[in-house]
Amino acid sequence: MLVLSRYKDQSIYIGDDIIVTVVDVRGDRIRLGIEAPPDVAVHRQEIYEMIQRENADAATRQNNGKAPNGNKSSADFEIQLK
Repeated sequence: MLVLSRYKDQSIYIGDDIIVTVVDVRGDRIRLGIEAPPDVAVHRQEIYEMIQRENADAATRQNNGKAPNGNKSSADFEIQLK
């Protein structure tokens, strides 16, 4: 992990197209501004982890032949009707 020190209004470049700027510092909290291209997802860690859990749960449900509500999917009913 690279650790850098920055003051308010100073920035860090990540590659050529991502800029992280220290917007405000208050006590032990800082506010960051992040400029990134639209195709780059930017999330707080807790939000990113929640998205990953939900994606894993959805993949598990899909692999088990279950719809998101826990019922069998329509594909299961089509197979049973044949």
